[in-house]
Amino acid sequence: MAILELDVNLTEEQRTLRDEARRFLMEVWRPAAIKLDALATAEEVIAEDSILWDVLRQTYKLGYHKRSFPQEYGGLGLNDPIAGALISEEMGYAAPDLAISLGVCSFPFTIAMMSPHPDLQNLVRQYCEDEEAKLRGCWAITEPEHGSDWILFEGESSENPKCAPQLTARLVGDEYVLNGQKSAWVSNGTIATHAALFLGIEPVRGMRTCGVAVVPLDLPGVSRGKPLDKLGQRALNQGEIFFDDVHIPKEYMVVSDPEVYNMTISAILGGANAGMGTLFAGTARSALDEAIAYSKERVQGGRRIIEHQSVQGRLFDMFIQVEAARSLNRRVVAYNAQAGTALQYSIASKILSTETSFRVASMAMQIFGGYGLTKDFVIEKIFRDARASMIEDGVNETLALAGAIRLVQ
Repeated sequence: MAILELDVNLTEEQRTLRDEARRFLMEVWRPAAIKLDALATAEEVIAEDSILWDVLRQTYKLGYHKRSFPQEYGGLGLNDPIAGALISEEMGYAAPDLAISLGVCSFPFTIAMMSPHPDLQNLVRQYCEDEEAKLRGCWAITEPEHGSDWILFEGESSENPKCAPQLTARLVGDEYVLNGQKSAWVSNGTIATHAALFLGIEPVRGMRTCGVAVVPLDLPGVSRGKPLDKLGQRALNQGEIFFDDVHIPKEYMVVSDPEVYNMTISAILGGANAGMGTLFAGTARSALDEAIAYSKERVQGGRRIIEHQSVQGRLFDMFIQVEAARSLNRRVVAYNAQAGTALQYSIASKILSTETSFRVASMAMQIFGGYGLTKDFVIEKIFRDARASMIEDGVNETLALAGAIRLVQ
């Protein structure tokens, strides 16, 4: 193959896990994501008869939702960071929208593992035992007036009450009472059963006193907005969640101490950004493969366009960018697993991979010419999905500022 796996140290088990994932994802995820993308409305994506549910059930049955959970909870205990990256890259290659949806499914249950409370510990086990996708999580952090600025929790405005979270929790006896809303950009927002909910505990102290709670979304006072209709990643459900005097046990506020919160969100951002780097390195590779395959078929000037030097030069430029993104991401994933999260490197990986995926998809569309603009070819979807990646999980410009702060500390 022209595009090689340069990591010659991969074990046979790692290669097997990658290859099994690749077969399943290309046979199940890719065609389903294309069908979901073509639906007229966001409501149809999550309708009762949607193919989305069958895909999630198949994915849960194979255990991909619990691959990083410890075996003591019923998880797969996949502690090999490179094996995990190989699988995630294939997910990003096949369907980044479904990959993100699956990724946030685990968020509340990952947070629940941090608590010794029996109810939350049991919830984690129920999630790992689930083979029907009945338990689904969301990462409920973004708000109408708070998006990427959640990342700059150490910035100069962090203690300004005007910058406090819009969703707040007030301790009343043995319960917290939640009021406020999360914005339409909450991934899995209208289909999740549980939320990893980020909120303010003392609004007078701005972003300095935030917390993280695990919240069942069937509680009285919880309501949802309609699913968001958007340009790309249409298989990824997103939507508003409203909280009106919602009561949760005090123990469900897993993180309330400011210092623990800072460490928690830093670790989450490090993992999420490295994960996005992995997914969209895969998306970039997908765009390159589509361009190479098409250039071998398309004939102009009496010969296949792969034989034109201008196309060859463009393809090799794309190849360089893809391999640079993959290489940085692999190093970041390995380092984070062995030495602790290096947030600035995770951010760098996210920015490089997402911008590479968009740039390479754009160059691929140019090779397709007019056909690249049609829905007859998957490159059009890849292009739209890649564009969304530079905004989600922290807009790249704001992420860069958060990374820069750590370069000068």
